Amino acid sequence: MPNAAIDNIEAIADELRAGAEEGESLGRLPDDMAKRLKQAGIIRLLQRKKYRGCEAHPREFAETVMKTASIYGSAGWVGGIVGVHPWQLAFADPKVQEEILGEDTDTWQASPYMPAGVAVPADGGFVLNGRWQFSSGTDHCDWIFLGAMLGGKDGKPLMPPHSMHVILPRSDYEIVDGSWDVVGLRGTGSKDIVVKDAFVPAYRVMDADKVIDGSAAREYGVTETLYKMPWSTIFPLGITSATIGICEGVLAAGIEYQRNRVGATGTLVKDDPYVLHALSDSASEIDAARQQLLSNVDRIWDRVDRGEEIDFATRAQVRRDQARAAWRAVRAADEIFDRAGGNALRMDNPLQRFWRDAHAGLHHAIHVTSTTYHAAALASLHVEVPQGPLRVMI
Repeated sequence: MPNAAIDNIEAIADELRAGAEEGESLGRLPDDMAKRLKQAGIIRLLQRKKYRGCEAHPREFAETVMKTASIYGSAGWVGGIVGVHPWQLAFADPKVQEEILGEDTDTWQASPYMPAGVAVPADGGFVLNGRWQFSSGTDHCDWIFLGAMLGGKDGKPLMPPHSMHVILPRSDYEIVDGSWDVVGLRGTGSKDIVVKDAFVPAYRVMDADKVIDGSAAREYGVTETLYKMPWSTIFPLGITSATIGICEGVLAAGIEYQRNRVGATGTLVKDDPYVLHALSDSASEIDAARQQLLSNVDRIWDRVDRGEEIDFATRAQVRRDQARAAWRAVRAADEIFDRAGGNALRMDNPLQRFWRDAHAGLHHAIHVTSTTYHAAALASLHVEVPQGPLRVMI
């Protein structure tokens, strides 16, 4: 299917490569790079047409994120994370949609969704306090989605816990400079966020349970297939696409590096059957990861488009395969890097940056396999999966 955004990314590929070192040094995307990504339209792929968005098939979004990440991992990661937020905004209160995108349809929104804050009810809304980590691309965003727990008058979370997603303008939160000093994905600028006694009107608050089970979209009468897709399919898509794209970057950089390299035995790598075997094995594994992720998205899209409800067992299976795809790709990338010799470790070799970024991608909570695999296995046995950790992000 035609995809103008991916063509735009390919057109600026040399600029993304050239800006990678500056991004590593700054600990965020350079301003010019963020501007070029904005012009490329990667963040508007899942945005409503009403606000100059594309309402694209999520496969197009995933493929664009992979392409971007294969050129510069941090740029792809920001594209994958920030690019999901217009999708969720599409089924938020129309008033907040207009506030964010009414004047500037290229307004970026940050996150994270981890409920690291407490929202206490007040007249007409909530008073929010908290500190959040890992807000990717946040320096280039003017609004933010934050996860929060409903609190009592004492400012502590109520029990049983109730999660919300709250939406704040840039004037209501602080970005903590110096809070992103890491070994991988350095250019994402995934800094801490602090909120102190910010009033959040009720229309800027979304019930997290309704976002995840799809009822939020139904309540606002959203009918497009894109916005009826399960949260557990769309939210991880950008993150895992970026991780697989980075591994494709490892593969491309590894092939380029090995083309004329002489190994420690004095043999040209192109004459070394052991390295060649590893290259082919890894290339196939990374491609398998890509295909599995995309085929899952296609399958869920087709079912949602037919009006079918996606049950928990299916959502768990999709999450299992999505997480597995990321791990498969990174393990294959390891095989490439491990056979590239000592000079692959030098900081002027882009291979090491792709390799570091790939491993950093696995550290996102969405790639934790323990509870996801557990839940998927139980569901496959037709065992009712209990409420709690096993159902988080599924």
